[in-house]
Amino acid sequence: MTTAQQAENKGQQTRTVAELVDYIQALNIEIQELYCLDEIPWVLGVSWGKDSSTVLQLVWNAIAALPPEKRTKTVYVITTDTLVENPVVSAWVRKSMQNLKVAAKKQGMPIDPHLLQPVIEDTFWVNLIGKGYPAPRNQFRWCTPRLKINPANQFIREIVRANGETILVLGTRKAESVKRAATMKKHQIDRVRDRLSPNASLPNSLIYTPIEDWSNNDVWIYLNQWDNPWGQSNKELFAMYRGATADNECPLVVDTSTPSCGDSRFGCWVCTLVNKDKSMEAMIQNDEEKEWMQPLLDIRNELDIKDDRDKRDFRRIWGDVQLFERNKNGETSIEPIPGPYTKYWREHWLRRLLEAQTKTRRTAPENMRDITLITLEEMSEIRRIWLEDKHEFDDSLPRIYQEVTGEEFQDPRPGADYSLLGRDEWIVLEEICEGDAMHLELMAKLLDTERQYRKKTRRVGIYETLEKCFNTSSRSPEDAIKNARLKRELSEAVSQGDVAKVKQMTLGDVAAINEVDEGKTDEEVTWASMKFKKENSE
Repeated sequence: MTTAQQAENKGQQTRTVAELVDYIQALNIEIQELYCLDEIPWVLGVSWGKDSSTVLQLVWNAIAALPPEKRTKTVYVITTDTLVENPVVSAWVRKSMQNLKVAAKKQGMPIDPHLLQPVIEDTFWVNLIGKGYPAPRNQFRWCTPRLKINPANQFIREIVRANGETILVLGTRKAESVKRAATMKKHQIDRVRDRLSPNASLPNSLIYTPIEDWSNNDVWIYLNQWDNPWGQSNKELFAMYRGATADNECPLVVDTSTPSCGDSRFGCWVCTLVNKDKSMEAMIQNDEEKEWMQPLLDIRNELDIKDDRDKRDFRRIWGDVQLFERNKNGETSIEPIPGPYTKYWREHWLRRLLEAQTKTRRTAPENMRDITLITLEEMSEIRRIWLEDKHEFDDSLPRIYQEVTGEEFQDPRPGADYSLLGRDEWIVLEEICEGDAMHLELMAKLLDTERQYRKKTRRVGIYETLEKCFNTSSRSPEDAIKNARLKRELSEAVSQGDVAKVKQMTLGDVAAINEVDEGKTDEEVTWASMKFKKENSE
């Protein structure tokens, strides 16, 4: 067992600088031995924060010390750009990736950098503005797998398919949090060798964590005392962390009583999984040159509200009313689970985002004025979702884009601007429906469904699609919620074997059906049939 491995027995005891030097020398040998042991390629995941930068620097220095003939195994360095990263951090990441690529080629290092991105269908704005997904919460954390996990896992799977297996090198540390320490300890049980753990989510891949027992102080001492081998300044990273600390203090660690600035966190500027974006707030507060980010912070704070029910549909995204038992102030009630953002609010978020992008391009420093908060491809996909999936044929996205930016929207999707229905037809339909939102939605869905099937050579499935339009949009919100509650009560009565209640509810429904529309089933008695019958009787 090497000196580096023996140091694990000390737990999280603080090392002196001399001890850290000895430890790094031993770790350097460990990395070299593992690298030369076989032909299994490495995938080194970096966020370009302090921990992953430390691991990358350790690996680079260890491999660089090997003879050129032994540097035969590729180390793939991957970074995931979520497209909603803090702009300052995003610029740092892109600069770092470029420097790494140039230095690796110049120095003959087997380092292959890759900047990954989520597929367009999975990006933050396509889901929030396009589909109407609510701002992420811990109960509905839809962003992490789509933006971060999936792109990295897809890349790793491709390496495994090409090579049979891979080793994933990460900068995770036990000192990051109690939860992280517990997770790492759990995985240690199945280790195949020191510091090599199985990857629970990806077969044929192992995880190597060389700095798992390092403290924040260890990390900062290393980054500040060892030169960056690919020409980047670690002092820039240090300054960035310092600028993201609320009190603007990230002291140089001189003894065990000096705190480290390891608690500064960088991530997505839209993140609503935390109470506040302390890093962006601190950047704006500490540096006048970063005040241009205030519009981004305003959008993030507007998204992060405790109760957004008034902004969301009463149905889930697939169109059904789903109920849950709500306990508020000791009172229990059965309420509908709010669904996606309504049309008004999806358009609102698009407008706010484009306004922020337009403003920052005017006020940001020269090197940041090409900032893109939402890409053209994302807007094209949002437009497609609104038109084809949500049947909103008024096609509001190009209009909003032109109103905010003063420029015409150029959709890269072939045939995107061809449509039989448009804004004029939508306005006529609004007048006919006289402010009845559900009537407007139903008519729009029916008309647009006919339009979509008109282009097909075979109209197979049109009746099922039209029936779905009625099932999801033909009742008023009040009637749809009432119907969902009746179904829930009936289901509970059946599961409890309450025959009397089942008969009572069934007979009551039949009586109501006969009274409103004799001869029809419960599914056929909808808001639309009652509305049109009432109009005919007049």
